[in-house]
Amino acid sequence: MSQIDFIDTGILCNIVPVPKLDQHQESVRATMAAKMDRGVEFILPITTVIETGNHIAQVADGSARRTAAKNLDRLLRMVVDSQAPWTLHEIHWDRSFLERFLAGGRSKSSYIDHAQAKVGAGDLCILTERDIYTTRTLKHTGIWTLDEALAAHG
Repeated sequence: MSQIDFIDTGILCNIVPVPKLDQHQESVRATMAAKMDRGVEFILPITTVIETGNHIAQVADGSARRTAAKNLDRLLRMVVDSQAPWTLHEIHWDRSFLERFLAGGRSKSSYIDHAQAKVGAGDLCILTERDIYTTRTLKHTGIWTLDEALAAHG
């Protein structure tokens, strides 16, 4: 059975790279190459795209901001053209999603409990997306992240 990893924002920020959020660029790229060699499939959650785009918009240097935006644009166009090493997880932002989000997905801890434990809403959205994917496909999935709080749910 192949491994499927949802890509967290910290990983994508190192791949793009986003200035000041790319300290692990070399190790992330090496890990990605090793995972690809093992046949790991990657899924790019919409939350990761949104958070990465927001981080890019906050880059102080205009030239660096534009370069990072161009890099993310190129990567997303590769997804659209099925040329990227990951696929976009198509998700419906609806009542069911929000109910799962507020309930904390399969973690059995509510949004409030996650927030108290310093797991942000973006991370909980990724967990919720992963849970929906797992329920729909019956495949085992993980989350590739550098975030210790999120990794605990991986």
